[in-house]
Amino acid sequence: MTVGELGESGVLARVLARLSESSSATLGPGDDCAVLGHDGDIVVTTDTMIEGPDFRLAWHDGFELGWKLAATNLSDVAAMGARPTALTVALAVPRDTPVALLERIAEGLDSACRTLSPGSGVVGGDLGRAPVITAAVTAIGDLEGRRPITRSGARAGDIVAYAGELGLAGLGLSLLFSNAVAPDGTASAEGVAELWAAHPEAIAAQLAPAPPIPLGVIAAQGGATAMMDVSDSLSIDSERLARASGVRVDFSTALLEQGFGDQSAAGVPVDAMLHGGEDHGLLATFPASAPLPVGFTRIGDVLPAGPPPASAEGEAGRLSLDGAALTARGWDPYTVQYPGSA
Repeated sequence: MTVGELGESGVLARVLARLSESSSATLGPGDDCAVLGHDGDIVVTTDTMIEGPDFRLAWHDGFELGWKLAATNLSDVAAMGARPTALTVALAVPRDTPVALLERIAEGLDSACRTLSPGSGVVGGDLGRAPVITAAVTAIGDLEGRRPITRSGARAGDIVAYAGELGLAGLGLSLLFSNAVAPDGTASAEGVAELWAAHPEAIAAQLAPAPPIPLGVIAAQGGATAMMDVSDSLSIDSERLARASGVRVDFSTALLEQGFGDQSAAGVPVDAMLHGGEDHGLLATFPASAPLPVGFTRIGDVLPAGPPPASAEGEAGRLSLDGAALTARGWDPYTVQYPGSA
């Protein structure tokens, strides 16, 4: 069996089954971050971005790429209810890469840290050589005495809420693939400036996202029972949260449209909100009796896991939309194919 046949979730389950538990980890694999330290206050996460499947230099400049590298990792720390403190960045590039590009990446990393999470910054890393630009970022955060907010704490009766942009990044990617590609299907810089002018919200959300990092701590202080960063799509990541918590998530079309339909001049359809991916907002659940923290918008409810609605495969569904079974779709690095990707 190949990774393409099994998909990311299946591959991850097979890999984790072969790893021993760490005596230094308060919380190991399965959430946005691991939790370390004698007091369980340190959170850490690592993510990669590779030229081709994850970004295209024809669309990104170096500053935007550095910004996105920071933003997507800071959001994982925030999703644990922690305050980001530091990043380390390993960057491998071809030998003929202009040094100016690396300088712009560094400027983007620094600017994202200062803007999205003041006080955090890049504290180290590594440089290497690779056939294409390959970046690995490790983000570290501090829980400051709070308990970590995991994916497994949601309970029936909680409300489902979201903070950040929703569906815009996926729309931006679709626009880029529709309007900024060469005849052979590879990315082209031609047309990108026009897209920025015509659809600034969607293109910015894709190329330089701005997750609501401070709201992670605010959610924890406001009584969040579960939380996670939404990267692969709202539906995929909500299914992960629901499975970890042993519950079902029911979204409301009316609440989604009311809360997020007008993020751009053209509007954002509910299908894009559910399945677009790469928004890097915060999905959280809260007790229904608690006031919702400012910045979070209610989008649904947490229900008991069963009985079905059944999914298309016949399994008791973890997701529903207005009470009807919903199948998760979104980004899987091993199964999703875009033009020019391997």
